Amino acid sequence: MPLPWRSSLTGDYAPDELMRILDRYILKSILVIFAGTVFTFAFLFILVDMFGNLQDYISKSVPLIVIAQYYASFLPSIIVQTSPMACLISVLFTYSSLNANNEIIAIRASGMNFWQITRPALVFALFVSAFVFLVNEKFVPQSSMMSQDIRDTQIKVSPSQKGQGKPLIHNLTFYGMKNRLFFIDTFDPNTYDLNGITIIGHDHNQNLVEKIVALKGKWTGIAWKFFNCQVTTYNSVLPNNPPSGIRLSMEKLMDIKETPKDFLRQRIDISSMNLRQLHSYIKRFSGSGALKTINNLRVDMHNKITLPLRNFIIVLIGLPFAIMSVGKRKAMTFTSIAIALVIGFLYYVSDAVGLALAKGQALLPWEGAWLTPILFTLVALFIIFRNF
Repeated sequence: MPLPWRSSLTGDYAPDELMRILDRYILKSILVIFAGTVFTFAFLFILVDMFGNLQDYISKSVPLIVIAQYYASFLPSIIVQTSPMACLISVLFTYSSLNANNEIIAIRASGMNFWQITRPALVFALFVSAFVFLVNEKFVPQSSMMSQDIRDTQIKVSPSQKGQGKPLIHNLTFYGMKNRLFFIDTFDPNTYDLNGITIIGHDHNQNLVEKIVALKGKWTGIAWKFFNCQVTTYNSVLPNNPPSGIRLSMEKLMDIKETPKDFLRQRIDISSMNLRQLHSYIKRFSGSGALKTINNLRVDMHNKITLPLRNFIIVLIGLPFAIMSVGKRKAMTFTSIAIALVIGFLYYVSDAVGLALAKGQALLPWEGAWLTPILFTLVALFIIFRNF
């Protein structure tokens, strides 16, 4: 069956009209395959996770509506994580199909260059990049908190515990201000009570200067009050940091700037924070002295900026292979899948290596995050200009 632009080669369509028809045709194909691919990835994720947790759902008598809400909260994260491969697969399938029917040869014979032929795919990839950035900033943090809340209050508790508030948080550990490291045995998010408190304070050279141990802690509304509290100070000037003083208190108001909301915020996965939250988090604890942790957070922040660009870059480097490939329709399908897997694998491996080097401080945070996007963009442009 002849495709819409075929008659233009005999003069039925003006060049501008031909390009609009071709763009619409290609874009429609890409959209359909992209939607189907994302749906397939989401379905497989939910299916695998559901069977893995089926015993918990049955033993805890989790209602179907709660299970549906739980997996619905994962959709923003699934879209962000699967969109690069979905973009690449949809573009490769579309252009490989055109190539298998010799349509690419006909289009190029009509005078169109590489950029004109691939314009709908590149525009689509840019649109998906912008959409992923929006989803990652606006929806992923809230959906991650929602899934965590459903898991803690509806799935990981027995039927008799439901409706009794949020469960206790065990073994809470985090870096705080004034270069302090907090270890909390249990934290009650309903009453803001702490049990089993240990706080280790360091100076800017990471020498031990303070250790606070308390049996319990309560939030008064404006400050933390510790009970059965022991504060030990250390002399960081002398060798081996010997204790310089010990103070015991039955009750003591503490000079701790972190509020209960800050304690709860420590449970949010860093990868689920948006740029504004992560920047604020880094700024808040930049003076803590935990240099390696702050460096890792800066790497994560730059990675959040480059993450949406994967959709465009991975399509840019995949398009030349789709247009240059020649073969039968069935063979082209498997070729497209193979090309997508290879490109995706190489990109993700290269990106992981760059981030690891940056977190190991072999590269600056921005260098590690931008290494793979810049490298793959240069490789893509080299292949395009050399072959087209």
